[in-house]
Amino acid sequence: MTENEKSNIPELFQIESDEEEILTEQEPIRFVLSLKDGGQRLDKLVAGRLSQYSRSRLQRWIEDGHITVNGEKAQAKQTVIGDEEICVIPQLAEEDLAFTPEAVDFPVVFEDNAILVVNKPASLVVHPAAGNWSGTLLNGLLYRDPKSATVPRAGIVHRLDKETSGVMVVAKTIEAQTDLVRQLQARTVKREYLALVWGDTPQSGTIDEPIGRHPRDRVKMAVIHTQSGKPAVTHFRKIAEGVCNNMNVSLVKCRLETGRTHQIRVHLQSIGFPLVGDPVYGKSHLASVFPRQALHAFRLGLIHPCTKEVCEWTAPLPQDMKALLEQSFIEENGKWYESDYS
Repeated sequence: MTENEKSNIPELFQIESDEEEILTEQEPIRFVLSLKDGGQRLDKLVAGRLSQYSRSRLQRWIEDGHITVNGEKAQAKQTVIGDEEICVIPQLAEEDLAFTPEAVDFPVVFEDNAILVVNKPASLVVHPAAGNWSGTLLNGLLYRDPKSATVPRAGIVHRLDKETSGVMVVAKTIEAQTDLVRQLQARTVKREYLALVWGDTPQSGTIDEPIGRHPRDRVKMAVIHTQSGKPAVTHFRKIAEGVCNNMNVSLVKCRLETGRTHQIRVHLQSIGFPLVGDPVYGKSHLASVFPRQALHAFRLGLIHPCTKEVCEWTAPLPQDMKALLEQSFIEENGKWYESDYS
């Protein structure tokens, strides 16, 4: 990627050029101690010699047998005499594996030379992060097409929560990624979702409330009326009613103008209609009703980055949500896939 190409990518999606190179094979590091090293603790001595690695990582390698003294398994707190041979076999940390290709299965809805549209299954993480350094959509994209490694974030321009299923677009070139990000920033990308919520919602409405990090629970997002809250707009319309676990439920279609973290989940909960199955914002005593938030991104519309044609794709409801709706006396209706918004 040239510097000129990098400068054309919106700042949010640029990746630093000086990222640490990921090694696939680690050569052993060997050194022999001198007599003046005698009397020191092994973990402290090795940490001083190999300052490029954190002390906690080195201690873990000692515990796992990746650091030996004269060919024997070492102990972190053991005292060295001097003249021993130390052998260190560096190990990749989980985060070092974040951008490695992996065989990850995901359905493809559409593909050409510029973009890839996928139907993300529930439980698939989109991008590596703490607790999910591997097995993500990004890892699968790198495996499916090695050339995607030349595009920042393997072409990912937007995300769905881990347990949210549905359609999303990925860029295959830097030019397509730049164009898609700008469409998202201009709020011209059409994104519609189906959500099953607790309660009897109004027939339609718009939630225009800023969203930011929850002030006390940092795992959550919340409606925040301070400078830390970012503008967020969700339009919704009720398309069916039912009963789940002897409680009223509503099937609503949501359209996003913005793309804040947990936006639909936070907005609907803020007006008293949390999603069925939502473990974070839902009804905790009903968490076992459905194993994830009942949310599916079913429609995506945008301008093709190359042809400039208006394109639209849909993803059918996954089987678990179909079964949930049937249990709630709601039948699948093909008209769900007709857009109700201009």
